[in-house]
Amino acid sequence: MTEARLKARLWVQALIRRCMTEDIFAAVVRAGDHDAGAVLVKLNRLDAGGCTVFTQIRDRDGQAAWLRGTGPELVSEATADDYIARQLRYDEDLWVVEIEDRAGRHPMVEPVIAG
Repeated sequence: MTEARLKARLWVQALIRRCMTEDIFAAVVRAGDHDAGAVLVKLNRLDAGGCTVFTQIRDRDGQAAWLRGTGPELVSEATADDYIARQLRYDEDLWVVEIEDRAGRHPMVEPVIAG
């Protein structure tokens, strides 16, 4: 039996709404396939130290999780944008959401797997 999954557009809208309720700025930088597009989240800490790009994955049990696609350390915004550009070359259905928060807060409820 397969688990019901939200369409990508609805999931992104819910993430933006969760950010709004926590007074965190978030915006859709690129809209992908409304039904099945994967999602990248760029967390920009602004002048507080750099960025992280989270990649949506499934863990070995099939549960939703996030992987730090740019690694465990913060990277420059240019490095984060380069990572996103490379991913877009492989998947043109990709959604990209940017969250800006100096403290590094994000409302993603799925676990983050070290990367």
